[in-house]
Amino acid sequence: MNRSTLSLIAAAVALAAVTGFAAVTAPGGDSAKADAKGPARLPVERSSLLCPAPSLSDLAETTYTAYTPKGGDAGAKAGAAGSAVLKPAVTPLTDGTPAKSTDKSDKDKKGKKGKTPEKPDPNKAVITLKEPGKPASATADGSDAPALAGSADGPLAPGWAAQQTTVVSAGDSRAVLGTRCTEPDTDFWFPGASTAKTRQDYVHLTNPDDTAAVADIELFGKDGAIKSEVGEGITVPAKSSVPVLLSTLTSAATDDLTVHVTTRSGRVGAVVQASDAKAGADWLAASADPAASQVIPGIPGDATDVRLVVYAKGADDADLKVRLAGASGSFTPAGLDTVHVKSGMTASFDLKNVTRGEAGSLLLAPTSDGGKTPIVAALRVVRGTGDKQETAYIPATAAVGDRSTAADNRAKGSTLAFTAPTAAATVKVTASPGTEGGEPQTKTYTVKAGTTLAVEPPIPSGLKGSYALTVETQPGSGPLYASRTLALPQDGIPMFTVQTLPDDKGTVAVPAAQQDLSVLDD
Repeated sequence: MNRSTLSLIAAAVALAAVTGFAAVTAPGGDSAKADAKGPARLPVERSSLLCPAPSLSDLAETTYTAYTPKGGDAGAKAGAAGSAVLKPAVTPLTDGTPAKSTDKSDKDKKGKKGKTPEKPDPNKAVITLKEPGKPASATADGSDAPALAGSADGPLAPGWAAQQTTVVSAGDSRAVLGTRCTEPDTDFWFPGASTAKTRQDYVHLTNPDDTAAVADIELFGKDGAIKSEVGEGITVPAKSSVPVLLSTLTSAATDDLTVHVTTRSGRVGAVVQASDAKAGADWLAASADPAASQVIPGIPGDATDVRLVVYAKGADDADLKVRLAGASGSFTPAGLDTVHVKSGMTASFDLKNVTRGEAGSLLLAPTSDGGKTPIVAALRVVRGTGDKQETAYIPATAAVGDRSTAADNRAKGSTLAFTAPTAAATVKVTASPGTEGGEPQTKTYTVKAGTTLAVEPPIPSGLKGSYALTVETQPGSGPLYASRTLALPQDGIPMFTVQTLPDDKGTVAVPAAQQDLSVLDD
């Protein structure tokens, strides 16, 4: 065994111990050689994803789509086929489990209400991906569709992505709800949740492991932490998912909350399902990790109401500059030259129809004397007016990095938004084959510094079914941030959902050997 191999194995063991959901092995040949000037980047060989239970509505129609881009299997073992499977995570009957919908129009296709849910088979795969570069999809109808948990290994692991898109066509819960299935973790921030009377927000906690996890849920409003002992020590049984209604954690009706989920033991996937009686519903994904600056990409140009929610973490207040990056440049929205967010508190700001017909991205940064207080942030975005409104949420996100993927796209309705806050960026977009046929297409775009570029992405020629979009920053590009909007209008309602596109973590840095272990060579 040579010294490079020993070094890589040690790094792999350390990585697996820290993350718990990504691992690498030391491949042979030239790919195992680290650059003497820095760490080598190797493909992960195992990754995990979790998808929340889609909906309480019997009218819900859910599509799951999974995809792994080509080109991420350089580190896979020779001849390894790999696997990528999502299976049901059983929802236990606990006090946190939501009741069946009582919406009078919320009936199943046989006209019955309140039917007893069928227990899903945790050993039966809901969706299986067979090869990189070709997406797979599955559908589930009604309120019985379970949360999903699964893992990918070998050549299917690097960049493995899954999307859950649910359409509820009628009733108080009518909406399009979309979310990227997420990796398990131990710490999540959700600015933009609410316990207002018109809202019904659930935190979905999904445990992928063979032992129970214990989680805490903290709430922060405009006056700071909201006391709640009910949110402490929530048990999430092994291989299961638990939804927790936020209004059961506090009697206070609060318009804008920041939810903080941590685990005492184990790890979970966490996401918030936010429902508004007047303006539809969508999933609120976790914000990027707390940082002094944040980027929120892809506000639709026809947004009729935009609300910014920010939480300041740490001992000091945050004073922030707010800039909107549009098609031709960046500017400060009227009345928002600077915003002040008190330490440990949630602040909200009404941006109204800030984009005014032109897609944009929000850039948050400390003022020159505003210090480095870390913040988390998200936007609540409304399209439409009156009784034909629909809501989506856009959290602050990490940069695309090398590559990211939006797994579920249709022949019509997808829009990509790219923003380059500090320097020009070039990005290659690849449309995969369709789930039922079609040929991939590729197009390259340039994004000017300080702007947002919104484009209709390439579509596979001869498309049948849905398809995936992979975005890759090109050499020499500045930092790039991105999101995908999927519009599925119905009956005059501009129903839509937005997913950000952070780096897919398909590779990890493995340090080069720092000492000579050649004496151990075979």
